[in-house]
Parts: sequence; C-alpha cells; structure tokens
Amino acid sequence: MTTTGDSPAWPAQWLRGVLDLAVLAVVARGETYGYRIGADLAALGLGAVKGGTLYPLLARLEDAGDVTSTWREGESGPGRKWYAITPAGARRLSEEGAQWRTFAHLTSDLVHEVPTAGGTR
Repeated sequence: MTTTGDSPAWPAQWLRGVLDLAVLAVVARGETYGYRIGADLAALGLGAVKGGTLYPLLARLEDAGDVTSTWREGESGPGRKWYAITPAGARRLSEEGAQWRTFAHLTSDLVHEVPTAGGTR
C-alpha cells in the first residue's frame, strides 16, 4: 500500500467495491455536502476521493432514490448542494452493509489462511 499525504492509497478496485456504501454511510450521519463527504471519507482512512469520482457517484445515488439533494446559498461563500439519505437509501445501507460485513469477514479469514512459504497453514 502506498500513501498520499496522511491517507493510504488503497487499490482502486477495492474502493470501487465499497465506495457507494461508504458514501451512503457518511450521508446517513446527517445532511452534508460533497466536499465534506470527501473530507470525511479521507478522515476515516479511505484516502482522497476525487470530485470526478464523488460527484457522479452522488448523482447515481440520487437517481436511484438513495439520497436527495437541495441547493443552499452559502452564508459566507458559494452555495452548496446538500445531500440527505432517503428511507430507500437507509434500507440499502442496512442490507448491503450486512452483506459487505459478511464478505469482508470471509475475505479476511481467507487471506489469513494463506499458506506460509513452506506450504503449511
């Protein structure tokens, strides 16, 4: 694993597999906006998620009915699009989150069972 600044640079295929759920989990914590979602994901250890990845993902989540968005004028700066999770998004997070936890547990167990250099477990 490499790092970018203080954040790990996880393999892209790992992030693609979990980024929808990670974004839903961040939005489920309370209404938020795109830049803050990216900052929260980085702070949680997922690394930097570029806007070219994050904003299309948010649009797909909105199209799927998992989040809603509202435009708000900024108090001391530009306006922002704020996102909130919908009941359908909360259900998806719950169901797919449970599946992900099972998958991650199984994968972790499998990786820990990798034979040593001598060929024994």
